[in-house]
Amino acid sequence: MLPAHAYADYWGEPICRLLNGLWQLSGAHGDINPDRALREMLDYQRAGQTTWDLADHYGPAEAYIGAIRRELQVARVVEDSKPSSSGAFLAFTKWVPRAGSMSREVVETAIDTSLRRMATKTLDMLQFHWWDYADKSYLQALRHLSNMQEEGKIRRLGLTNFDSVHLAEICDEGHQIVSNQVQFSIIDRRPEAHMIEVCKACGVHLLAYGALCGGLLSEKYLRHEEPSFREMNTASLRKYQQMIGTWGGWPLFQELLIVLEAVALKHGVTIPAVAMRYVLEKPQVAGVICGVRFSIAEHREANARVFDFMLDADDYAGIHAVTDRSRDLLQIIGDCGDEYRR
Repeated sequence: MLPAHAYADYWGEPICRLLNGLWQLSGAHGDINPDRALREMLDYQRAGQTTWDLADHYGPAEAYIGAIRRELQVARVVEDSKPSSSGAFLAFTKWVPRAGSMSREVVETAIDTSLRRMATKTLDMLQFHWWDYADKSYLQALRHLSNMQEEGKIRRLGLTNFDSVHLAEICDEGHQIVSNQVQFSIIDRRPEAHMIEVCKACGVHLLAYGALCGGLLSEKYLRHEEPSFREMNTASLRKYQQMIGTWGGWPLFQELLIVLEAVALKHGVTIPAVAMRYVLEKPQVAGVICGVRFSIAEHREANARVFDFMLDADDYAGIHAVTDRSRDLLQIIGDCGDEYRR
C-alpha cells in the first residue's frame, strides 16, 4: 500500500496524488484484453492507487470504471451514497463536446450518459474541455454543469486544457472550479509562467499529464539514438517526440536523461519517479497522471516510489543546467492548452 502522504485532501476528501490514466483505452496504443485490463485495474485499486483519470471519448474507459465500481460495491468498498475517503475509489472523467449551442438538454444528456456508463449517481469529478474560445457557448455549458453540481449529479467541477486567461474568466463568473488538467513536465514547464499564479488566486489545483512524455522520460531511451517514426508506435510517443523536438531536440534530451539517471541513482529510484516527483513538488499540483499500459508494461511498484523521496537543491541545479538551454515553449506554442487550438 502507499504511504499516508500519497493522499492529499484538496477538495473535501483525499485523492491519490498518483492518478491512473486511461488514455490507452482510446485506441492507437495497442490492443487491450478487456478481462485482463479489469483484473489489473483491481490490482491498482488494492495497491492503493485508487484515483482514475479518463474521458467520455477514451474508448470503453467509462464502462470499465462502471464494471470496477460494481465489483467494489459487491465487496462493500464503494458506497455511492457516501463521499469517498482515503484509499477509496475515485474516477475523474472528462466531457469533450464539439463547439456549438449548449442547451440544458445537450449537457444533461452527456452527463447522464457518463453516469450510466460509470454506474454511479454522482460523478466524482467532471472535467470540461472546450476547443474554440471564439465560441462562447462554453460559458453556457458551464452554467448548466454548475446547476447539475448543485443538483448532485456532479461532486466536483474541473477543467481540461484551459489557458490562464480563460481559467480566470470562468472563476470570475462564479463557477466552483477545483482543478485544471494541463500538460506539465520537466520538458514542458509552461504552467510556471502564468497558470500557477492564476490557480493560486482562484483556489484551483492542477492535475498534470505528460510528466513522463509518454514514456520517453525513462531508462529505455537513455543513450538511445532518436527513434524513427515507426518505432514511435503509440499516439502518446509520437506526440511527445514532437514536443521534445520543439523543446530542444534529441541531443539535449539525452543530456537531460543522463542528469536524471544520476538523480535517480542517488535516491534509489527510477528516472520516471524523478520526472514525476519534479512535477509533484510544484505549487498547486494536486496530482500527476501516469498512463497505465494494460497487458503491455507494468511499472506500478516502481512508480509508487515517487512518494519515498524529495528532490534537493543539487538535483534541481543539475536538471535546470540542462533545461535552461532549451527553447521557450511558451513563446513557440503559447499558454497551456494552446497546442489544441492552433
